[in-house]
Amino acid sequence: MLQDKRCPNSIGVWGWLGGGRWGLERYLYTLHRLTGLGILLYFILHILVTSSRVFSEKAWETWMGVFSSPVFKIGEFLVYVAFAYHAINGIRLILIELGFSVGKAEEPIYPYKSSLNVQRPLMIVSIIVAAVLIAAGGYDFFALAH
Repeated sequence: MLQDKRCPNSIGVWGWLGGGRWGLERYLYTLHRLTGLGILLYFILHILVTSSRVFSEKAWETWMGVFSSPVFKIGEFLVYVAFAYHAINGIRLILIELGFSVGKAEEPIYPYKSSLNVQRPLMIVSIIVAAVLIAAGGYDFFALAH
C-alpha cells in the first residue's frame, strides 16, 4: 500500500473503506457511512422522479414504467436493507455517544472493559434486530408481493 510521503500516517481512501486491522465495530461504522450515502442517492433520485410530475403526467408515467422492472424491485429492496441497517446502527451509535452504553467510569487499560462488556453486546443485539427487520422486509417484498 502506497503512503503519501508528506503525511506518513495517511492511508487515504483505503483507510476510510478498508479499516485495516480494526475490529467489527469499525466495519459496521464504514457500512453505516456507505448506507447513508446510498440512502442520500436514493433520496435525490426520488425527488427528481417525483418532480417530473410537474412537467406532465406522461413524463411521470414514463419514469414509473422504467422503475417498475424487476431489477428496480431488487434495488428497492436494497434501499430497504440499507435503511433498516442504517436506522438500527444509528440508534446504537446514539446510545454510545450519549453515554448510555459506555459503562461505569474506570481507568482506561487495554482491553477496554466498557467496550467489551457493554458496547459489544449492544452491537450484537443491533445486528440481530437489523437482520430480523431485513428478513421480515424480504418476506414482504418477495413472498407477499405476489
